[in-house]
Amino acid sequence: MPKFYIKHLTKYTYSNLVFDGASQIMLYPIENEFQKVVSQKIVVNNNPKIETRTDFYGNTVGTFMIIEPHDYLSILSEVEVITNEIDLPNNSAPIQKQWEELKSLKHNPEFIDYLKYTTFDGTDGIAELIKSKDLNKISPYNIVLEFSEYIYNNFKYIKGVTGVDSKLDHVWKLKAGVCQDFTNILLQKVRMLGIPARYVSGYICPNEENSRGEGATHAWIEAYIPFYGWLGVDPTNNTIANQFHVKLAAGKNYKDCAPVKGVFKGNVDDYLYVEVKVSSVKNGNDKFEVPEEKQPNSNKNSYQKNLELIQQQQQQ
Repeated sequence: MPKFYIKHLTKYTYSNLVFDGASQIMLYPIENEFQKVVSQKIVVNNNPKIETRTDFYGNTVGTFMIIEPHDYLSILSEVEVITNEIDLPNNSAPIQKQWEELKSLKHNPEFIDYLKYTTFDGTDGIAELIKSKDLNKISPYNIVLEFSEYIYNNFKYIKGVTGVDSKLDHVWKLKAGVCQDFTNILLQKVRMLGIPARYVSGYICPNEENSRGEGATHAWIEAYIPFYGWLGVDPTNNTIANQFHVKLAAGKNYKDCAPVKGVFKGNVDDYLYVEVKVSSVKNGNDKFEVPEEKQPNSNKNSYQKNLELIQQQQQQ
């Protein structure tokens, strides 16, 4: 049962005073039999009261407001979490029976949202890839792992080649990107197979096998495996999300589980700094050194701007 200490800092610096800032945070690790939160402290400048609720997908959502004028917003989450190794699907049920079980979920309200996919330039290519597989001989579990391996082997992990407005078409053409891009591609593939799949936001913890995605929030999918349940699969590292993945939230897509988003009043430029530190050793002196502000972003003040910034800098 490994224990991890996670520090996650999100800091906006504004060129002038803003006010009436309303923010939503999804920084609360999910608690279940595989993941237990020992302690968590969330510190926000100006010390606003954080209200929490449970959303439609079972995620814990925090909201707060800073009404008084302020020239920065700092959100620091410090978490101590214990994880357990999961039990893998035994995959013993007859393959045809597994696929029949998935077909029965098509009209089940619990799974409908997780079966919808978007048509894009790669749809035909994925459809051809699926046609080339004999699903009478490949279980849902094995084909999800196979498609994860396909992305890992055929898409290059390169930061900066995709942006917040990059479409699946762009990622498919480049065959490159970061964890968010790979997760979105795998979601498409798995859903086109008729397997429910959801987007997961969280952290990846230090270990020998997982090297991509550290220093920021991470993303992977969860696929619904017949007679087992939801299984996390990380295409960025081509691994099953096990005791080295700490889950924050899950939903249809990124927007359902964005770690931080919000709005404010004020005509300003701003600069966003995000960093995540994960360690298996508690270190009270493990402080963030926020670099000097870079060139502020162009004037915008909208939910979309903040969402784009978080996507660009956190989902790496």
